[in-house]
Amino acid sequence: MYLAHYDLKYKPFNPNPNPGFLWFGEKHKEALAVLKHGIMENGGFLLLTGDAGTGKTSLLKYLIKLIDDKSMVVSVPDPDLDPIDFFNFLAVEFKMNEYFNKKVDFIIHFKRFLHAAHSQRKKVILIIDEAHRLNHVLLEQIRMFSNIELDNRKLINIFLVGQSEIEDLLLDEKNKAIRQRITAVYHINHLTGPETEDYIYHRLKVAGAKKKLFTSEACQEIFSVSDGIPRLINSMCDCALLSGYVDGKDLIDLNYIKECQINLKIPLGIRTAPSEETVCFTENDLADQFKLSKKFIIPFVILILALIGYYIYIQLAD
Repeated sequence: MYLAHYDLKYKPFNPNPNPGFLWFGEKHKEALAVLKHGIMENGGFLLLTGDAGTGKTSLLKYLIKLIDDKSMVVSVPDPDLDPIDFFNFLAVEFKMNEYFNKKVDFIIHFKRFLHAAHSQRKKVILIIDEAHRLNHVLLEQIRMFSNIELDNRKLINIFLVGQSEIEDLLLDEKNKAIRQRITAVYHINHLTGPETEDYIYHRLKVAGAKKKLFTSEACQEIFSVSDGIPRLINSMCDCALLSGYVDGKDLIDLNYIKECQINLKIPLGIRTAPSEETVCFTENDLADQFKLSKKFIIPFVILILALIGYYIYIQLAD
């Protein structure tokens, strides 16, 4: 709708993951290096974590394209499945042309499939998205895949991709075996203020922008409201560009960002820092407060008990 108004070729802040718009900050370059090394060395299990909207999926898509166009890649968008349903999902996605009723039958055919792929020099990559939703039973089934080897080489690389809660799952003692098999780990943090501005200008440039469409103050406010989460940054920028188009403006200032925060119902104070009026209690402060309370409360309680006793005495005397 607003592309011609801003002289853009593409929509710069489309919410759908697009590796063509991927912005490489230092943390993303480091993540690519770590994960690429894990795949090239056939490490088996690799773990990529980050909060929702930090760009994990886009990064993985770029990484896989970067490694080998011949890679056989399957992504599981929702791992909340029974094991047999999970096996049949993989069978369909890997085009194994079989339907399985028993785990043992799937494992036999899957092993043959992995050996055939290896003989054709094809990497097999399984991406478990939303991995923090995995249960222990299915996690154990996935762990068994890493037992399929040839000449001490793993025949499948498995990406566990999810939010930070997956770390709690892996730290559970009953998941110790799979935890020990993870060979590469990376956590994507939120963007900083300067990175947020670079991210916005990068996406605009890829979309064909010939000039800056956001003021620096607007970018700073976007960072403050979004907490540096790319998905929220995209939503705010897209909203602001649409509002600017409606008003016939070609430069987005601070007011448009505040308006979009209200329109998108993004809560105030996603990033909360103590202000001068904020009262912060340390453990010692709380102990002092408790001691102070006892100083006044105990005499007050004694007074109340005395009054009650006196009242009872008067009633009995009557």
